[in-house]
Amino acid sequence: MGHHNLDALDKKILTMIAEDARTPFLEVARACNVSGAAIHQRVQKLINLGVIKGSQFIFDPEKIGYETCAYIGLHLKDPNDFDRVAEELQKIPEIVECHCTTGDFDLFVKLYVMNNHHLMSIIHDKLQPLGLSGSETMISFRTVIDRQLPVSQIQIETKSSELEEED
Repeated sequence: MGHHNLDALDKKILTMIAEDARTPFLEVARACNVSGAAIHQRVQKLINLGVIKGSQFIFDPEKIGYETCAYIGLHLKDPNDFDRVAEELQKIPEIVECHCTTGDFDLFVKLYVMNNHHLMSIIHDKLQPLGLSGSETMISFRTVIDRQLPVSQIQIETKSSELEEED
């Protein structure tokens, strides 16, 4: 995994667009005292380096009927099935995250479901047939922290020439 050094301009840009990805580049440029073209070039370089992975609208699952957030730790009967199981989990739209972890579980997933009955059907009808020896489910009552890393704390390394202006 490559790490990249961010200069003060990169950090200011990232701070502004992390707060609101729809902030116009000209507004970012004014705040940074550079041209709109410079912001566009810098953002494009950050995208190409993989520092910025994309932008998206974030909706509230509860507002569209998915009232339960759950985390499920999965134990595989055969650890050699890991890749196959991960591919099958990808096909379950309610699963929004899947992690390969240390500790008790082979895989750890986060999902949103409409209610407990929906959760039970996902576990019994979609997860158990994948070849699990067991699972452990935790329901989240509410999210108390949900944020990105603060840009000021990010320590990234790269050749400074990769992020230099092309003006």
